[in-house]
Amino acid sequence: MKRLTKVMAGAAAIALATAGCAGSGGSGSEESSGGPRTLTVWLMNGSAPETLTDALHKEFEAAHDGVTVKYEVQEWNGIQDKLTTALASQNPPDVIELGNTQAPSFAALEVLTDLTGDVDSMNGDAWLQSLKSSGEWDGKQYSTPFYAANRSVIYRTDMFEQAGITAPPTSREEWLDAIAKLRAKFGDEPRFQALYLPGQNWYTLLSFIYDEGGDIAKADGTKFKATMSTPEAKAGLEFYKELVEASGTTAPKDNDEQNPEQAGIYGQGKVAMMIALPWELGTAAKDNPDIEKNSSAFPIPSKNAGETAPVFQGGSNLAIPVNSTNTDLAKDYLRLILSDKYQQQFAEAGMVPGASTDLSPLDANPVSKAMAAASKNGRAVPATPTWATIEAGQNPLKDMLTAYLTGAKDIDTATKDADTALDAAFTG
Repeated sequence: MKRLTKVMAGAAAIALATAGCAGSGGSGSEESSGGPRTLTVWLMNGSAPETLTDALHKEFEAAHDGVTVKYEVQEWNGIQDKLTTALASQNPPDVIELGNTQAPSFAALEVLTDLTGDVDSMNGDAWLQSLKSSGEWDGKQYSTPFYAANRSVIYRTDMFEQAGITAPPTSREEWLDAIAKLRAKFGDEPRFQALYLPGQNWYTLLSFIYDEGGDIAKADGTKFKATMSTPEAKAGLEFYKELVEASGTTAPKDNDEQNPEQAGIYGQGKVAMMIALPWELGTAAKDNPDIEKNSSAFPIPSKNAGETAPVFQGGSNLAIPVNSTNTDLAKDYLRLILSDKYQQQFAEAGMVPGASTDLSPLDANPVSKAMAAASKNGRAVPATPTWATIEAGQNPLKDMLTAYLTGAKDIDTATKDADTALDAAFTG
């Protein structure tokens, strides 16, 4: 999910460049003038299948006489600087894709069009709540959901069978029991790990905190106050430690799932489970083609038997720059791409659609099926302009995890220090 949470660059430049002009382009003269018009759309590489965008643009142009869609695929690397420059100009693209943690930053700078009055006409009843929340700022809607993804537990079906585990765990207790059985069966094998769980996988930590009724922070209007010292957050952190110790994982306690890349570790064939995004299984299979046919997935279990834990849900949003001179066309474009017809195509491509409640196409694959089941209980990080910077910088959640898991700090000190660092970042 790194690509969805890159740090915002040049926010001050946007604020200066748009001072006195924000809002001036939302209903520019080109909207009411005759003659040919061009709608410029920026979507990110890998977001939408080419077959979908080809059909979408053909239908859109057929319904809008004289309009041409100028479709440009962007790369995630460097997109912050590119968007910063574009949104500060008087000639930005008309439709843009944003990482969901980036959306509040741009909304707070008043460089996105207010879509509050358009939600209903954009299939709003079916919007994924976590992405809807990330597109809100100060009581208004500035971006729409696009697509989402979340983590599930990817596991080796052959190892489970050999260990006598007849069904995927549906509670924390069953999960711990499965780990014990796996260690009893394979524990003598070199490099075996029942669950690969690095110390700084804060995305997974959030599931346990949410499951306990906690959160990273509490909102007060557009301000946030960190809540990692609450009993609920501490309980989630304690279960993370319990899981690390029960699994006997040799993953580093001072790094995350990308360092080293956990998909590569899973692909070596000595790991029974990893908590991962669906495409990480494909990455593992590049070095070990047989592993995919011997893998499946289940949602992260809740402490309540038979329930799934809430999950951090990353993804993308769609927005219209406030200086677009084609706001009317851009809104029509969003209505079409968020329609049931095209949202179903996103699901068929293996993504959780941002504006559809029908996730049945994802059932065709066991890993995407687990992701779809968990997505119904997805959450977003605090919708603050500072979050992208927190995540990409010296993330206090990572520091807290390492300090607690290594014994450098007790739980009270670790969570209190995290609150202090987060509160400073929220006001920064």
